[in-house]
Amino acid sequence: MSTQSSVKERTTDKVKEPEQYNVIMLNDDFTTMEFVVEVLTDIFRKDPVTAEALMMRVHQEGKAVVGKYPYDIAVTRVKKALGRAREQGFPFRMTVEEA
Repeated sequence: MSTQSSVKERTTDKVKEPEQYNVIMLNDDFTTMEFVVEVLTDIFRKDPVTAEALMMRVHQEGKAVVGKYPYDIAVTRVKKALGRAREQGFPFRMTVEEA
């Protein structure tokens, strides 16, 4: 008669959420409001109403957080937005800061 014993090990694997970073859009006097809304809808996937509200906050307050993402995603979206601005001749600026 063979006896089989089973030992169960407890593992405590904790999945750590990635650090989050804020994408901050800065106001300038040359980039058009239409372009800012386009960037917010196309690149940052905001609905048109939210994009308009964020654009106005940037315009009135000088800057606004337009999204919170893991670092790689934040940087990628900022690069896309700045590239599009450069193509269209706008001095558009954005930064990425730890949330």
